[in-house]
Amino acid sequence: MTAAGLADSAAAGTKETVDVVIVGAGPCGLAAAIATQRVGLRTVVIDRGAIVSGIASYPTYMTFFSTAERIAIGGVPFLIPTEKPSRRDALAYYRGVATHFGLDVRQFTTVESLEKAGDVLRVPWQVQVRARTGRAITIESRAVIVATGYFGRPNLIGVPGESLPHVRHGYVEGHDTWNQDVVIVGGGNSAVDAALDMYRAGGRVTLVHFEDGIDPNVKPWVRPEIEARLRDGSIAAVFGARVSAIEPEHVVVRTATGEQRIPASHVYTMTGYLPETGLLEAAGVPVDAATGIPMHDPLTMATPVEGIYLAGVIASGFKANRIFIENGRDHGDLIVAHLHAV
Repeated sequence: MTAAGLADSAAAGTKETVDVVIVGAGPCGLAAAIATQRVGLRTVVIDRGAIVSGIASYPTYMTFFSTAERIAIGGVPFLIPTEKPSRRDALAYYRGVATHFGLDVRQFTTVESLEKAGDVLRVPWQVQVRARTGRAITIESRAVIVATGYFGRPNLIGVPGESLPHVRHGYVEGHDTWNQDVVIVGGGNSAVDAALDMYRAGGRVTLVHFEDGIDPNVKPWVRPEIEARLRDGSIAAVFGARVSAIEPEHVVVRTATGEQRIPASHVYTMTGYLPETGLLEAAGVPVDAATGIPMHDPLTMATPVEGIYLAGVIASGFKANRIFIENGRDHGDLIVAHLHAV
């Protein structure tokens, strides 16, 4: 086939019918897929990235706050030789679980829209997706579970220079910060983990946070080390400060005593993420403007729009720490019970 013929074929797309489409292949999306598949529902999981891509974006050497038992899914034991799992442990575990259950996970595929189908009783939803190759696919489905997690829409600080190439929202590892000036904006777990990792890699690290100190929810086994590094000055901090601009070689901050310009060849804005509710809103699901929580029944995870459900952290709105893998992994069971009742 010619190149033009291949392009025409990709544009033409295909159509298939399933019982459930799950948007998001994170742990809670995978857990929901296991729950629906167990009761005989043909289920497809769609993700614009790789399986559990949110965890893949964690710092390379991160250790979970939770024990392995509390983030296990599908009744499959999560066995590790240490007290708490690492990022690498989790990636291997969730890949293994998806393989074990034979889940139909479509990676690197984007959901473009949810639309009402013609046969609203049998397959009320048409999910329009596009594969990485450009091929368009229409998936007709009885139910759609949105489990999009929390790592696709950074909570930008909205200052000049935030889009400069040396500014990153998120952190993987600190090797390239050796002997470099680094500014980290934030004071929560992610910021503290990044600061310690870059300090160990030889970076000259400064934390900038609008509060008077690091956040109270910093992991208890991490807090003593970060407090020690702040006391001895090996990690610097400017608390009670707001970033007003990012320049190619400095970060400008406002404090109660005036303006400071902090040297920085690397800037990490560890200020969290916002829920991605655009797909839900376009389908008619109301989202509370104050909390960011899509309207739903927490007992069934059903939204007011028939056939659309939530699973995982998307249901927590702006406060992502309300729902974790531990309490989001059971959402699939609630959804299955509701699907059987309607």
